[in-house]
Amino acid sequence: MVEWIRSNQLVPYPEALQIMEARAAAIFAGEADEAIWLLEHPPLYTSGTSAKPEDLVDPDRFPVFAAGRGGQYTYHGPGQRIAYVMLDLNARGRDIRAFVKSLEAWVIAALAEFDVQGEIRDGRVGVWVPRTDKPPLITGALAEDKIAAIGVKLRKWVSFHGISINLNPDLNHFSGIVPCGISDHGVTSLMDLGRNATMGDLDAALKATFARVFDQGRATVTTKIP
Repeated sequence: MVEWIRSNQLVPYPEALQIMEARAAAIFAGEADEAIWLLEHPPLYTSGTSAKPEDLVDPDRFPVFAAGRGGQYTYHGPGQRIAYVMLDLNARGRDIRAFVKSLEAWVIAALAEFDVQGEIRDGRVGVWVPRTDKPPLITGALAEDKIAAIGVKLRKWVSFHGISINLNPDLNHFSGIVPCGISDHGVTSLMDLGRNATMGDLDAALKATFARVFDQGRATVTTKIP
């Protein structure tokens, strides 16, 4: 069983880390179900294990937290849907590459519910949207923007951290970092792409597509709203 948890208030990042780590330990011990936690954070930057100090352009803008996940610098804030994914890969197959590909496929499937074409790129983490309506940042390159970030950590083959999808955050807040170490492309959101969706709409899309990607429609899902 996968429990879906939705927080309606902004969750401080240190609190979220503690809750995720405790839940992952309980899942490994067989004391809790797997979980997907949907939430938003107050404005902040996180650094992954590959973060470069020079990519933190404006260190005094927002609080900066060491996340312990893979990846580089990422912005989180209101208007961005975070989905922390606490799944037991002991039961789902101990294949981290396949797991990350499933996360990518999940994001792409959810975006398709809003008629947005999400794509992945070799050497670039996350999900990208081709842009025919704007010039590229580099002459001769394809114009495309990042709409979702992915960063996970495993402990005893139980995952935590997860994905973030930009619904309608303040995109200017990304300018305080080099997002995921990539400066040649921009950042976008569903609102920036002209999709007038709500957070509830995005949550519904994530729930509708999760089982399709991870469990081929066989998941039993419960919902809890603290």
